[in-house]
Amino acid sequence: MESIFNKESNDSVIYRINKLTPETKPLWGKMNAAQMLQHCKLATDVAFDKQDLKINFLMKLLGRMLKKKVFYGGELKRNSPTAKEFIIASEIDFEKAKSELISNFSRFASEGKSSIKLMNHPFWGKMTYEDWDALMWKHTDHHLKQFGV
Repeated sequence: MESIFNKESNDSVIYRINKLTPETKPLWGKMNAAQMLQHCKLATDVAFDKQDLKINFLMKLLGRMLKKKVFYGGELKRNSPTAKEFIIASEIDFEKAKSELISNFSRFASEGKSSIKLMNHPFWGKMTYEDWDALMWKHTDHHLKQFGV
């Protein structure tokens, strides 16, 4: 099974990130490659407790109800809604976003489970290290597939 904490698995994601260029076009969605990299970087920042999310009560309830299905079910759906903090509408420096995402993602393998600093996700609720592993892997993989890598 693929894992963000496993060096070989982690390196395979970084290899895919490195295949992206500023000109890489999405197969679906509105983000360009730089915006997607920034979006994924911000999602990893949540695990490190460096990114706040403002989630209303109804959405918190929804997240907790869907967590197992989303984390451990099939693929993420295309064009799924996302937290407003993850919507990137501005122009982003591609190289900076790529470097920051690679740094964040490689941190999972180098530090292991101790890299995770937040065990109560604002949307998904109480998290285990296995939940973080599944979420970070599935989310990043989903967006790399979005860009054909």
